[in-house]
Order: sequence, then C-alpha cells, then structure tokens
Amino acid sequence: MSASSEAANSGGGVRYGPRHTGSLARRMMLIAAGWIFALLLLGGLALDRALTNLVSNQFDEQLEISLTSMVLSADLDPFGDVYFNRILGDQRYLEPNSGYYWQINGEGVAPLLSRSLWDEELAIRADEQAFEPIFYDTDQPELGSLRLAQRTLSLPGSDVEWQFVVAANREQLDQQIADIRAILGWSFAVLGIGLFLMAMAQTWYGLGPLRRVRKAIAHIRSSGSNRVTDPLPLEVRPMVDELNALLEHSELQAEEARRHAGNLAHALKTPLTVVTNAASAGAPDLDTTVLREAATMRRQVDHHLARARAVGRRAVGLSRANLMESAVAVERAVSRLYPQVRFDIDGKDTTLVAVERQDLDELLGNLIENAAKYGGGSVFITVDAEPNAELCAVLIEDDGMGIPEAKRVDIFGRGARLDTEKPGTGLGLAIVRDVAEIYGGSVELGESEDLGGLLITLRLPRTSE
Repeated sequence: MSASSEAANSGGGVRYGPRHTGSLARRMMLIAAGWIFALLLLGGLALDRALTNLVSNQFDEQLEISLTSMVLSADLDPFGDVYFNRILGDQRYLEPNSGYYWQINGEGVAPLLSRSLWDEELAIRADEQAFEPIFYDTDQPELGSLRLAQRTLSLPGSDVEWQFVVAANREQLDQQIADIRAILGWSFAVLGIGLFLMAMAQTWYGLGPLRRVRKAIAHIRSSGSNRVTDPLPLEVRPMVDELNALLEHSELQAEEARRHAGNLAHALKTPLTVVTNAASAGAPDLDTTVLREAATMRRQVDHHLARARAVGRRAVGLSRANLMESAVAVERAVSRLYPQVRFDIDGKDTTLVAVERQDLDELLGNLIENAAKYGGGSVFITVDAEPNAELCAVLIEDDGMGIPEAKRVDIFGRGARLDTEKPGTGLGLAIVRDVAEIYGGSVELGESEDLGGLLITLRLPRTSE
C-alpha cells in the first residue's frame, strides 16, 4: 500500500487534493494596496512640490517687493553716500532682531545697514553681479536661517556698483511648509485608509458570487441536488453553466455505468442459473453445458467491456484519429487472415474523426473482417464518402450474399448470426453499433450497387483538422 493510501486510511483525516495558489481576495487586496500606495505617494510628492513652491514663491515675491521699494527710495547725498529719500514703510526693518533686514554694499564704502541688524552684518555674495534679483539662503548664528534677495545696480551720478540686499528669517516660511506637509500627510493617510477599506468592501462584495457558488456546491453534496440554480452575475454564469454541464455529464456517466452493470448482471444471471441447475441435478452433459454457458457469458462480458472502454475514453476529452491511417492498418491486419480476399481503399487521407484510435480500429476491424469473412472475395472501402456532410461516412462493401432487408435490424442483436457455420460470437455488429452511438455516430446496412453484396455505412463525428 502506498504512503498516500496509508495516510488516507489512517485516522488522521488527511485530505489530498489540488494545491491552491493562494487567496484570490488576498491577491486583489495586495494589488489594490500597491496601487493606492504608489498613486498616493506620487500624488503626495507632486502636490507637496507644488504647494511648497507656491509658498516659497510668495515669500520671494514679498522680498522682491521690499527690494524694489529700497531701490526706488535710494539716492545719493553730496558726499556720494546712499540714503533713502523716504522712509521704508515696513516697521520691522526698524526693530532690532525682528527677522527682517536690509543692507546696501558698495566697493570702498562702508555698508549701509538697517536698524534691525543692530551691530550685525549680512553675509552676502559680494562677488555676485546680479542685475536681476537673485534669491538664496544663508545661515548666520546670530541672525538664524535667512532668505536673501539681492540685486546689483548703479545709481545716477555714481560710478560705484551698489548691491541692494533684503533678508527675512526663514522660520515663518519653514513653518508654513511644515504645516502644509503635515496636512498632506494625515489627509493622504486618511484617504489611503479609506480607499483600502473601500477596496476591501469591493473585494468582499465582488467575490460574493463565488462564495454562493461554493455554498451551492456544498448543498449539492449534502442534499443530493444535481444543479446550481441560484441567480448569479453574468461573469460567473459561464463557469456555473460549465459546472452544471459537468454535473450532467457525470450523472449520465453514472447512469450509464449503472445500466451497464444491470444489463451485465441480467445477462449473466441466466447462464449461471443453467450451470447451477445442471450441477445440482448431476446432469450427464454438465461439461458441455458449462462450456456453452461460459461462452455465452464471455460474449456478454466482451460486449459490455467494449462499451465501458468506449465510454471511459469519451469521458477523458476530445479524441482525434486519422480515418485513413486506421483503415489502412486494419486492412493490412485482416489481409493476413484472409489472403484470398482482395481489398481496395479509396478516399481522403486527411480526414480526422472525434474517436479514440483504439476504438476506431475496433469498429473498422469488426466491419472489415465481417466483409472479408462473409463476402465473395472482394472488399471495397471508401473513406469520407460524403465530404460535405456533418458526419464522416465510411462505406464498406463486399460481393457476398448480403443481408435481406427484413433481417438488417435483427442482425444488430447480441449473439445474432446469419451464418452459423463460420466461427464467431455474433457480437461484432452489436459492439460496432453501441460504440458508434457512444461517440455520437451510427451504423446502417444496405445493398452495394457496385459489388452486389452488403453495404455498411459507418458515420462518425468529425473533428478539426
């Protein structure tokens, strides 16, 4: 006994089945979480950059306004020094260490400082020749972190290039940026949590039909129902239809198996009864009776085994077999048994039928062997005699005596034989009919117009080439 069988039979209750590939809901949630995180991160970075640039630009604009006001108010006294012809309007430039400062530098001239600087001096870029306002940051221990706006120009009547500088403490700007980022942080966190919760709800609601299908299948197993009839969304409906088709197919297979078992039991019951009665009565011809009834039982077993094999192969899936290849192989085998018979084969050599090759060989083997056995010496086989028909037709003709029309139906019965002098079990045509019908085909008997004997038309379903 194998290890798996021992585990299954032990009390551990180990169950074996297809390995799962993870939770579908977990996959959907991970994908949603990844996209939400990525999009919110990119959106947050972009919005942070836009808002901080906006606040910084507004801060620089205020510095530029103050710088322009300084330039417009600047003038030269008789000694060539710079002075303001009007007082700057912002009171903060007059308050010591207020955080707002200005300074004017000129080569060879002492810097002119705002009163707010007191005894300090701004560390500016003295070598920078910027005739348009430039903005930059500096850190001075006494004044703190500063944002500077600087511009270089010449005043009328002076050969000196003057550097006008306005500075403001960055504390307010940094606080505004920190406030903006704090608002963005918690608002995007709340938005991300909300979107994730929405994705969870959507996943739970969206996968609800699959849970209903699982419950319906469990109900089928526990209640004996054979179909899933619950109303389901369009996306799940095809899967349920396939499931119902599979259940129907399995039900038909089980019913067919039960019918075969019943038929076989019924067929074997009478021979067994005859043998039992003969043995109990001590009949003198017991050996003859046993051999006769054993042959009958063997015919029945062979017949039902052929049907069972065909049903099992059909259940596996769509079968494919080349009709001409099978006919040539069977003809080659039968010709060894009947070397005196002439065989002719014609037709398409690319025709494919939806029949398992082994079953196709058995079908053609029974028919061709019967034609060789009961014919007059000539057998003609036509493969795909009706190329445009839905079913593929195989014609098998011989030049024998044929079968009267009144007996063409009875000859398909199990054990039916017209010529009892030749060996056989009488199951050939019965097996051919049953196997052909299992695959969706048929078999018919007629009269050959060319050879004058029996014409057998075997029709089988086609498959794509």
